[in-house]
Amino acid sequence: MKIELQGVVKQFKARRALDEVSLTIESGQVVALLGLNGAGKTTLLRCLAGTAVPDKGRIVYDGEVFLRGRMDLRRQFMFLPDFPATFEEWTPLQHIGMVLRLYELAQPGVEDRVVELLRELDLLPLAEVPLATLSRGQRYKAALAALLAVNPKLWLLDEPFASGMDPNGINTFKRRAHEAAAHGQTVLYTTQILDAAERFSDRICVIHRGAIRAYQSAADLRKDPHAATSGLDDIFSQLREEEVS
Repeated sequence: MKIELQGVVKQFKARRALDEVSLTIESGQVVALLGLNGAGKTTLLRCLAGTAVPDKGRIVYDGEVFLRGRMDLRRQFMFLPDFPATFEEWTPLQHIGMVLRLYELAQPGVEDRVVELLRELDLLPLAEVPLATLSRGQRYKAALAALLAVNPKLWLLDEPFASGMDPNGINTFKRRAHEAAAHGQTVLYTTQILDAAERFSDRICVIHRGAIRAYQSAADLRKDPHAATSGLDDIFSQLREEEVS
């Protein structure tokens, strides 16, 4: 899915969380969204997901202007916040079933796919255990399993590398994300782990004080004359200096 942000502004009282953000993300890419705390990363994801409404500007998906009431577009993407919302008394299987019904994908034969995903994420023995009894990482894996079962055109994930998932969960996410991008889907995620972003992503988007400061491949960022020899570490040192100056 191709994403276009056209002059997007989001204001929270006296603070402008997004400041005239214009950006085009082509389909078939894994994109890391990086920034200091409070830079606007999560707000940008929330606007893309429709859980926050821009005060100005437009979001366009595959040439279609996105409005919160456009359920046809909303069913083409899924947003996983850093703490996915789940019903405590439900089981992973019930949660996935609910998500599939919301996306109108509760069709015959989907059960085998769900079982395989639960097995891949080491959740099959916990499929009928209440989510309230699971660890944070296990609960995130249950939400990730629902996303993988839907297989949307656009993945929006807030801090998947800090979700508490174990190495198998992280590796499953990375493998499945690259497979999705190879099939033309788009994966946009936030992270504070610079090394993971450089090694895992096709492109890196740096946001600072609500504005896009860079949108390049990791290799191109390393060649940036302003980044010296340390790539993203150097860029973030400069951004921090701006914050304290």
